[in-house]
Amino acid sequence: MTEPISRKPQSKPTARLGIGPLLWAARCNLQLALLMAAITLLPMHGAGAPEASYSPFECGAELSRANPIDDLVFTRLNRLGIQPANICSDGVFVRRAYLDVIGTLPSAYEAQQFILESNPKKRPALIERLLKRPEFADYWAMKWSDLLRVKAEFPINLWPNAAQAYHRWIRTAVEENKPYDQIVRELLTSSGSNFRDPPVNFYRALQNREPQGLAQAAALAFMGVRPERLGHEWRGMGIFFCKVGYKSTAEWKEEIVFFDPGKTNEFGLAGDGDATFPDGKSIRLSAEKDPREAFADWLIDPKNPWFTRNIANRVWSWLLGRGIIHEPDDIRPDNLPSNPALLARLEKELVASHYDLKHLYRLILNSQTYQLSSIPKSQHPQAAANFAAYPVRRLEAEVLVDALDQITGSTEKYSSAIPEPYTFIPESHRSIALPDGSITSSFLEMFGRPPRDTGLESERDNRPTAAQELHLLNSNHILRKIEQSRNVQFQTQSQKTPAQITAGIYLGILARFPTADELRIATAHFQAAATPREAALDLAWALINTAEFLCRH
Repeated sequence: MTEPISRKPQSKPTARLGIGPLLWAARCNLQLALLMAAITLLPMHGAGAPEASYSPFECGAELSRANPIDDLVFTRLNRLGIQPANICSDGVFVRRAYLDVIGTLPSAYEAQQFILESNPKKRPALIERLLKRPEFADYWAMKWSDLLRVKAEFPINLWPNAAQAYHRWIRTAVEENKPYDQIVRELLTSSGSNFRDPPVNFYRALQNREPQGLAQAAALAFMGVRPERLGHEWRGMGIFFCKVGYKSTAEWKEEIVFFDPGKTNEFGLAGDGDATFPDGKSIRLSAEKDPREAFADWLIDPKNPWFTRNIANRVWSWLLGRGIIHEPDDIRPDNLPSNPALLARLEKELVASHYDLKHLYRLILNSQTYQLSSIPKSQHPQAAANFAAYPVRRLEAEVLVDALDQITGSTEKYSSAIPEPYTFIPESHRSIALPDGSITSSFLEMFGRPPRDTGLESERDNRPTAAQELHLLNSNHILRKIEQSRNVQFQTQSQKTPAQITAGIYLGILARFPTADELRIATAHFQAAATPREAALDLAWALINTAEFLCRH
């Protein structure tokens, strides 16, 4: 149960206002309520807002075609009669790029420096810097750990030592930018100890270890396909995984995954035999050769109709909010791409770069399509599916709590339901870097962190709930974070004017300067408050409860 705050005297609940996800608490101070209402009533997208000294969400740059992605997207939009959004402002871009590339907010200093920099090439330069940051490996290892079900406890039961080893291997592969086809081949063909040969945990992080279950996991992760929804040609995939054996050792919870040539099962393959791939191609399997290798060779071939398409579509969906094929892990003949030429171009880029995923990130991030504002210019029903504007969507649970900790200088406590080795996590550890899905917190659970039980993208739930809104506005957890905020302390301990304090808080929380109207509202609140610190805390609390902070935009 969310514990109500105690700092403010009681007042009557107020109705939900504006676009901010606010559910007003029973103990919210009237003055704070008025500040929050005033701020959240200023539309996030600027429509109908009073004139400000600058646009916080758009810039005046002319829309151009920066790379082949833009040619394909804008040509499609023009054919459909859809007008694309304007280019986003520098403040929006710096925040968006930090969150999308490294899952981390820019600091107030980083945001200010970028916004004030006059170099016309500053956006590509920022992208390059972010791709080299250590947080890049943390954030993308988190995403892959969701898909590969890196979880020590029930129902996956990797066990802590193996979960740690598996996550470390994934993170290293991301950090070193190992070619994607090489990563997948190692995952599919590895044998050995779950502690010393981390890729074998792909075959252990499953609730169904029968050949058909292994085949379904491989199809979902690396082809974006759910075989159980498709025709009979997919049901034979299990034959390529029918020789996977498991055995335990004398070491506690160690398990060996290996090629067992003598193993028979429902496929009846004890010796040589024929097998058919999902595309209809047949192959003769040898009793002496691991059939997983034959499957891996077929899968990662650039001519394979599913492999490159899947990862190109997934990366696009991670950066642009939805796949060209939507949902990104439900590729099937009757779920067509919204822009086939765009998807084909991304596939071509990946193959030409030898599956260098950073090459694909660069191409997308530097496109005008990615840098469009989230303020749509068209209400056309196909505008979202054709990427006419950047989609507004809530931050992931891990990114959100890390952002709260960063702007307040606070920490989180993490724990596992079953205390075993490696489940103690220092409070300073960031959520995006947690190696094990079993290690969690009440905040992560409340805000939709995926349980890592199925490998489906839909396991992550970013829908706002009343419980989340109450927690952000009316919990001691958030109150303590705000009251010990380093940003507020730094701003109010120096001899700064209310306008300067307001600017510093806006930069630290929203990564932009306040508009003239926002500055007027905040300055009035400073004049009415008992102390500058009290007013700064109220302002920080109000901004944290806006959609602009809680969402990517």
